[in-house]
Amino acid sequence: MTLALLAMSHSPLLEHADLDSEIVADLEKNFEIARKFVSEYNPDIVVNFGPDHYNGFFYNLMPAFCIGCAANSIGDYGSQSGPLDVPEEIARDLAQSVLRDGIDLSVSLQMEVDHGAVQPMEIIYGDITAKPLVPIFINSVAPPFTPVQRVRLLGESVGRYLSQLGKKVLIIASGGLSHDPPVPRIATATDAQRAALMGQGGPLSPEARDARQQRVIQAARDFAAGKADIQDLAPDWDREFLDIVSSGDLTPLDSWTPDEMTRIAGNSSHEVRTWIAGYAALSAAGPYTVTHSYYRPIKELIAGFALTTAILD
Repeated sequence: MTLALLAMSHSPLLEHADLDSEIVADLEKNFEIARKFVSEYNPDIVVNFGPDHYNGFFYNLMPAFCIGCAANSIGDYGSQSGPLDVPEEIARDLAQSVLRDGIDLSVSLQMEVDHGAVQPMEIIYGDITAKPLVPIFINSVAPPFTPVQRVRLLGESVGRYLSQLGKKVLIIASGGLSHDPPVPRIATATDAQRAALMGQGGPLSPEARDARQQRVIQAARDFAAGKADIQDLAPDWDREFLDIVSSGDLTPLDSWTPDEMTRIAGNSSHEVRTWIAGYAALSAAGPYTVTHSYYRPIKELIAGFALTTAILD
């Protein structure tokens, strides 16, 4: 029937950072704009492009893309835990349609998702089960990365399927923009870190997860104080990216290479792949207009934080 898009940064630090009251008010004002946008659109179903942070996907088997036909939220950083309301038949049909288009992807009947997938639903609806939701994982933290062009083509394929579904679909893209949080990297990992990145021993214990979360929280405080040894935010890169996705022509992003993205905007800047897929999905249904755009570099969140809404013309 029709498509609409909400693309936004997420941050596990939203409920844990020492934010100035002016920043809190600024964020809440924009979250309220997003809530109004979604409420007025009133979708039948949500399709969520999201990353993972070594909570559901590990180097023992790391797909570039995966559609969840059933999914569970692990509840990290205090996010809501429990099963998502995944419409299994639609998820399966979507996966088959994307494969027919020549885009290789995986499917999961037991997908584990983290805050990167569910935080937008919590912010907008206050409940991760408020709407039926199909989660689509895009690898955004674990090199090697698929070329950006393939992400765009994935999004276009998803959009073609959704545009003939006969339902009002809200596409959520969750991630980015520039940021470089203290996530272990396989190339420089210790033996213990490598085992964790491989998923050895299964999901993290509650104690291990809490310890990891506390390290990130402390790193954010150090970063805001200018004491953390992590890469700075890249506002110019962020704004260029926002200009491209708002233009309606995503093809300039095809030439963006993973190495350059990492060098300029940090190891986790690859989460913008969720935005590329989301905007590409919307574009497959026709020309679109960005109705709201917000951007602010927020060191306390280790994030170039952005939020946009878009509708078909």
